[in-house]
Parts: sequence; C-alpha cells; structure tokens
Amino acid sequence: MQILIVGAGALGGYFGARLLDAGRDVTFLLRERRAAALAHSGLVVRSPHGDLTIPAPPYVTATTIAHPYDLVIVACKAFDLAATMDAFAPAVGERTTILPLLNGMAHLDALRTRFGDERVLGGLCVISATLAGDGAVQHLNDAHLLAFGELGGQQGVISPRVRAIAEAFAPARFDGRASAGIEQEMWEKWVFIATAAGITCLMRAAVGDIVQAGGADLALTLLHECSAVAAAHGFEPSVAANERTRTFLTDGDSKITASMLKDLERGGPIEADHIIGDLLARAPTDALPTLLPIVYTHLKAYEARRARELAAAPR
Repeated sequence: MQILIVGAGALGGYFGARLLDAGRDVTFLLRERRAAALAHSGLVVRSPHGDLTIPAPPYVTATTIAHPYDLVIVACKAFDLAATMDAFAPAVGERTTILPLLNGMAHLDALRTRFGDERVLGGLCVISATLAGDGAVQHLNDAHLLAFGELGGQQGVISPRVRAIAEAFAPARFDGRASAGIEQEMWEKWVFIATAAGITCLMRAAVGDIVQAGGADLALTLLHECSAVAAAHGFEPSVAANERTRTFLTDGDSKITASMLKDLERGGPIEADHIIGDLLARAPTDALPTLLPIVYTHLKAYEARRARELAAAPR
C-alpha cells in the first residue's frame, strides 16, 4: 500500500514516522521549507513510546507528485484545507482512499465534493503533539490513537478497504483502530473539542483555573449545549464519553488548555468556523444554545482584530 501523508507536522510527522519505522511505503507531501528542514535534520520524534529519527524521509512537493497513491492521509488545519486539496489532488486516482484527521465534520463535505463520496473515509486521532523549536515532533502524552472507518457504513461492519488499512497500520507503534461507528466517534470528539476550546478561549485560562474561579458549571453548560446539537443529528454522545468530558472539565488541578487557545495567544489563525461556527449552525432552531453563540462571537472578534492588524502591519 502506497501511502501519502500530507505534511510532516506534529500529527503527520508522528504517524508517518511510526509507519516508516515499521517498514511501510510512506511518502510525505511537503512545502519547500519543511522539506529543506528535514533534509538537514531528518524527521525526529521524541515520545514516551520511544524516540525515532528518520534520516531522509521520502517526500514530494505539490509540483512533483508523479502518480496516484492508495491512501492519502490529511492532517492539516481546517483553514488550510482548500489549498491542501489543491496540493494533493494529483495524488488522487480512481482507487485512492482519503483519510482526513481534521476535527469537526465540515471538512468531509469539502473533500467529498472535490473527490467524490466513495473516496473519503471518516477518521480521527487522539494525541497531544507539537513541533518543538528545533523542528522535532514532540509527543506530549501516552495517547497515540488513529481511528478510521466508512462514513454511513453498516453499524458493526468493517469494509475490506478499512480492514486493509488496519493491516497496514498494525506493525506500527501507535494504536491504529478500524471503527464500525466512526461518525459517532467523530461527533463525540467534536463535542469534546468544541467544549474544551470554547471554554478555555472564552475564559483565556486553563481548565483548572476556570474551575478554581467557580466556572465549572459554565463549562458544563457549554458541554450540554454542544451535546444537544450532536443529539439533534442522531449522534448523542455516550454516557461514557460525556462522563470523560465532565471529569476533564471539573479537574481543579488541570493545567490543560485547548490548542485553539495556544493558537490564539500566539496571534495565529484559529478554527473558529470549523469547530464552533459549524456546530452552532447545526443547532436546531427550536432549541438554540445561549452560551455557544457567545463563544463564537468572542472568537470571530479575535479574527476580525487579527485581520485588521495584519492589514495594517508594514510589509
């Protein structure tokens, strides 16, 4: 199976390095700057599950893709998706499967419209990773799950192509899991991400700081609103999923903030529309949330200020 991983950032770099270490046929699609950095230092992963260095990871650029791939793994940010699809389009052939790892659901519509419903799987990852200052992939916790499955598939059934991907991933040192209910899992993660990002961005604080300030009930209200949207679309989070999120949101000792808050604090672009706005747009009109619109307005105000400041900055 020939695998193209779009990008070698924290997510693509981590899972791609693990697959290369397991002897899989992996190529990265890179921009020139990242390609030059990896040519100099190799692809370095630092992880509780074992460090890795891939001295010369195989790569192509958008202008040098020579043939279609069997599997294209997409792990970009939502605001880069349009340009990313243009970049990897030459790698998509009649038998190509596309596995996106973005949060939320809106990206599925974009990918299916561009490449066809039959080519796109559902997918998600559970990992905390970042690029260190030296360009290495820094894995920050024990979790390194990559789950995938058919969209709209028969409950409990794993398709042959999903089974083949699971077999390709099996020797790699991460948790690759075929799912017969990937949409449910994606909605549950979306509810978690929207709640965690929403409350930490709104309060500009870590989870524990919000709890100690008396804001746990506010966080749980946001969780209830996000869960209600999922339920309205037939994907009510399981009791276990909601309990995990409740435990996360009420930990007074937690120093965790959402990655969206980190992006916001460094003045970077954020996934306001994809994570919060799209969830809000899907809310039923007869039960509109009250806190979620405040979160969304807060994030859009940040984006408006950022756009104004960038436009005024000297060139």
